Amino acid sequence: MKRNKQAEIIKQLTKEELSFHLYITQLILIVISIISAFFLFKNFSAFFNLFQLDSSIFTLGLTNGIIIVVLDIVFMKILPNHYYDDGGINESIFKNRSITEIALLTAVIAICEELLFRGVIQTHFGLIIASVIFAIVHIRYWGHWFLIFNILLLSFWMGLVYEWSDHNLLVTIMMHFIIDFILGLIIKYRNKNME
Repeated sequence: MKRNKQAEIIKQLTKEELSFHLYITQLILIVISIISAFFLFKNFSAFFNLFQLDSSIFTLGLTNGIIIVVLDIVFMKILPNHYYDDGGINESIFKNRSITEIALLTAVIAICEELLFRGVIQTHFGLIIASVIFAIVHIRYWGHWFLIFNILLLSFWMGLVYEWSDHNLLVTIMMHFIIDFILGLIIKYRNKNME
């Protein structure tokens, strides 16, 4: 019921209004990240050490992102459509955007969410707490057991990749971006083919 209400509200928003709300939400996450980092990290260099330009961005981030997308596509083909039905929310977000808009939006989401959930929460409170809070924040999936399970599993996977990368945020930012960007493109072009 709550999901349907959210979907109806989102469907009534223009693309510009939806963009505004999405970017404001991400701005809130980045502000929370910065304030939390100020109190939780010893100094700013400890925080900046989470950003390492190395090959793991591609070997772990890119490859795990692609693996998740491939698995998602396979499950979308195998499972009944209602398993992935979020009430049309993701469709409203991605269907009328250009590739550049999808890339920008998914990059902002990946950066802001990974800064908070992996960079601040997981670094200081652990994988389980970060993954559970990540799932809770994705309120649009509440009320649909498969979607909430899916987002929780995805968060655990990204958290493990963060651990494997020796706490390199650029790895999970890349992974998160690849997942959202490719799935956003799939939604965009799936809807174009249906028109």
